[in-house]
This record gives sequence, structure tokens and C-alpha cells, in this order.
Amino acid sequence: MTRPAAAVFLPFVQTWLPHVDQALLELLPKPAVAPARLHEAMHYALFPGGKRLRPMLVLLGAKAVGADPATALRAAAALECLHTYSLVHDDLPCMDDDDLRRGRPTCHKVYGEAMALLAGDALLTVAFEGAASAGAAAVVELARAAGSLGMVGGQVEDLAAEGDAGHHSLERVQWIHDHKTGALITASLLVGALAGAQAGGAGRGDGVPAAVLDLLRQFGDRLGRAFQIADDCLDLTGSAAELGKNPLADVALGKLTWPAMVGLETSLATAARLAAEARELAPRLVAAAAAFRGVPVATLDAAVLLLQDVASYAVERRN
Repeated sequence: MTRPAAAVFLPFVQTWLPHVDQALLELLPKPAVAPARLHEAMHYALFPGGKRLRPMLVLLGAKAVGADPATALRAAAALECLHTYSLVHDDLPCMDDDDLRRGRPTCHKVYGEAMALLAGDALLTVAFEGAASAGAAAVVELARAAGSLGMVGGQVEDLAAEGDAGHHSLERVQWIHDHKTGALITASLLVGALAGAQAGGAGRGDGVPAAVLDLLRQFGDRLGRAFQIADDCLDLTGSAAELGKNPLADVALGKLTWPAMVGLETSLATAARLAAEARELAPRLVAAAAAFRGVPVATLDAAVLLLQDVASYAVERRN
């Protein structure tokens, strides 16, 4: 019998979600601390949370190298702060001008544009405070993934592509996907692995071998592409209740998406192929990590299943 998609990953999420939320509460200043309005806006943007995919990938990155996910909780909170900052800024009138996020009015609709902008800035900076718990290498990975060579660069090209139909190509849309979305997804896995090693939970405290990091990058690259293609498809097929945001928003803005280039059916098939490639990489990744730790591969079987399940979840989710 075929195992249901995400049959292992979703229980993992349910187990660790309260711990991630607690780590977020510990990382953020309390809402009553001055300037209270700013801290209220930060908490509003973060709670209640969305999918919490990126912090869960941090925990999976730690688990993939044989570490206790608990060693990466502060780093996981950091990734969620950084991701949420990007959403707050994306929703602003000068960007995508959205009024619904995670089933509620967007941050700027409640707190005003200036406060939402500053709340995003504050979430970005506190993210690096949290990432420092995983060591200098993790901070470097996160900075590269989030900045002009990663997410911000992808956002720039995403905005530039709106209404620029004469210069559209699959190469361009893939570049946007890889930078705007994929870079942070891959960084989440890398930061988690580095956090586990930093804590000594991966069997040693001297970092993660380049071969393991390279396989994490390959896995993350495919996962990120599959996730964003599926997201573009959900914008066409999902409801506001399912998505927690307004559907057809990409169409209204003339966004450059995979379905816009090749259609819904081909896009779904491409996402499924990328997820399958990620699933095939999972055993190789964990085998390399087991060799690094000097333990039998079978001791990390649970990590293989989790990595394979998250790849399935990325393309079969409904929100």
C-alpha cells in the first residue's frame, strides 16, 4: 500500500510546532516592551503562524545530520522571523498591495504602512540574532540567501517582470523562483545542519562536511522549485479560505509564473518531477551524514522518511 503523502512530516510538524512558537516568543521582545506598538505589530505578523515550513526545514536539517532538532530551535525561530518580514514587506502597497495574509488583514492594514515597514525591519534584524546561535557559517548562509544575491534579488526581478511579457522565458521564471523562494528554503536546511553541528548534537562540533552541505543544497534547490511552482498553481485553484490570502493575486498583478508560461497541467507535472528528484536525493544525503557521524545508515532512517515526506507535502498541500 502506498504511504499517504506527508504521513510522517505532518505529525513531525504537530510535535514541534509548539516548541517553535515558544522559541519565537523567547526570541522576540514582549509586546508590552517599549516601543510597544512596534512589538505588537511584530507579534501580530507572526502569530498565529502560517505553515511554519522554513523553521520545520531547519529542524529537518539538524535531524538529517543526526542532531536533536531541539538544538536548532532558536535558529528555526530566526528563519520564521526572516520569512515573515518578507511577507510583511511583500504585502505593502509599494509591493504586491495585499490586504489578506494568513486569513487576517495584513500588517499594514492594521498598523499602518510605516509601522508595518518598521516591524518588517525589526523582524529581519532579530532573525540574525537568532541565527547566531548556529554559528558564523549559518549567519553567512542566511545573509546570502536573504540578500541581493538571494531573496531580495528575486523580489526585484519579480517586480521587474510584471507586465514585461516581451522578455518572459522559463529561464527567467526559474531564476526568480530560485532566488525569491528557493534560496531561503535551501538556507533553512543548511542553517539547521550547521546548528546541529554547532551544538555538538551531530556527533562533533567541527562543522558539517562540504559533501553533506552540497547534497542539502541539491535537495533544497529541488524542493524550493517544486514548492514555488505548486504555490503558483494554488493561486489559480485554491480558495481564500484554503490559502489564507486572496486567490488569483498573481494573475491580477501580471506576475511571471510557471502556469503563465506553460499552463497548469504542465506546471503540476514539473512540480511532481522535482519533488520526485528531491525524494531520490534523501537517502544519499542521509548516507553521507551517517558516514560523517560514523554511525550505521539505518540509525537515520527516520530522517530519510521526513525529507521524502516534506518533498511530497510541498506539491500536494492545499495552502
